[in-house]
Amino acid sequence: MHGDLTFQDMYNNMELLEDEDDDSDWEPVAEPVEMISWFCTNCTMVNLGDIAHCDLCGEHKTSGILKHGFLASSKFPQEDSHIDGKIEANGNVIGFQQSALSSPTAVGFDERMLLHSEIEMKSHPHPERPDRLRAIAASLATAGIFPGRCQAIAAREITREELERVHSVEHIQTVDFTANIFSSYFTPDTYANEHSARAARLAAGLCADLASAIFSGRAKNGFALVRPPGHHAGVKQAMGFCLHNNAAVAALAAQVAGAKRVLIVDWDVHHGNGTQEIFDDNKSVLYVSLHRHEDGKFYPGTGAASEVGSKGAEGYCVNIPWSCGGVGDNDYIFAFQHVVLPIATEFAPDFTIISAGFDAARGDPLGHCDVTPVGYAQMTDMLSNISGGKLLVILEGGFVTLTS
Repeated sequence: MHGDLTFQDMYNNMELLEDEDDDSDWEPVAEPVEMISWFCTNCTMVNLGDIAHCDLCGEHKTSGILKHGFLASSKFPQEDSHIDGKIEANGNVIGFQQSALSSPTAVGFDERMLLHSEIEMKSHPHPERPDRLRAIAASLATAGIFPGRCQAIAAREITREELERVHSVEHIQTVDFTANIFSSYFTPDTYANEHSARAARLAAGLCADLASAIFSGRAKNGFALVRPPGHHAGVKQAMGFCLHNNAAVAALAAQVAGAKRVLIVDWDVHHGNGTQEIFDDNKSVLYVSLHRHEDGKFYPGTGAASEVGSKGAEGYCVNIPWSCGGVGDNDYIFAFQHVVLPIATEFAPDFTIISAGFDAARGDPLGHCDVTPVGYAQMTDMLSNISGGKLLVILEGGFVTLTS
């Protein structure tokens, strides 16, 4: 394992344009702010005036516009949407008309997760930064999807008791302690500021409540629009931009709600070493990961095909390691058809989670792979009928805002 090579090292070695639009000091606003500006969903630059193309990257403004200061949020008024209520943090449905309950997708999002950002100024901004969530929220808002046609899950912070099902007490205390520090690092590439612990608790709480709502039938499926990501966070450590393991929290929340068997499919270009560690000896959770490995030379160095689980749970961890970059739609679809789906069908899960990293997407500066939006859509569709359609998609890595 090459622990001395961090994501930030890889990112800083690339000849990228400097991004001066750092969102480290961005604060969420309670009301829309009218400004003569628009937000580029490709590079995240705020453009002033009535220009048609982004000053930095040239993207046309109609590809996705967000008026500066306005974000899609579960807290926004719903008068103009198709939703007449919300799902509370405890999973109870408040004020929904019967027609709203048939809405297929619930979305979890909270603006406070944007306050998690790197304080230290560097030549290039950290790849995992608030801009990405802003861009996704902008695209969903522009398309009228969220807020609009989706159910909104009210955010809550995960409890200590829930986190202790996944992480050690020492790890939880270490993450919480960062609330007392202006700027800190768990590893050279995993930062924290005074808002990071709350952001991580909100992300985990949203994932837990989405899993519970979906499994109990209050929503058909769901999307966790969350950060920081989670699949590298293990029992005792934060690493690889991840603080708490959101997918693991969601899997156990689904089981508390009644699921007997949970499938986690992780298509982030990096192996989810934290998720694998947490469920390594657990036969009730099947973990399947497709990732670059290159004989352990690609971060984090784990995820060889020989890693299959332990202590009686052999076979409940399935790694599909790529030997090089450049893999694309055909490679992933072939792996799904011949490995992922046959194993998943035999496992017969009650609930399915996708650890949806998009750093294998075409153009990503860290993944160097070639998966297109069509490829991701096909993989999602293939998993949509597993476990009776009870599917939760959780955002992981991915650092090109136009594709993720």
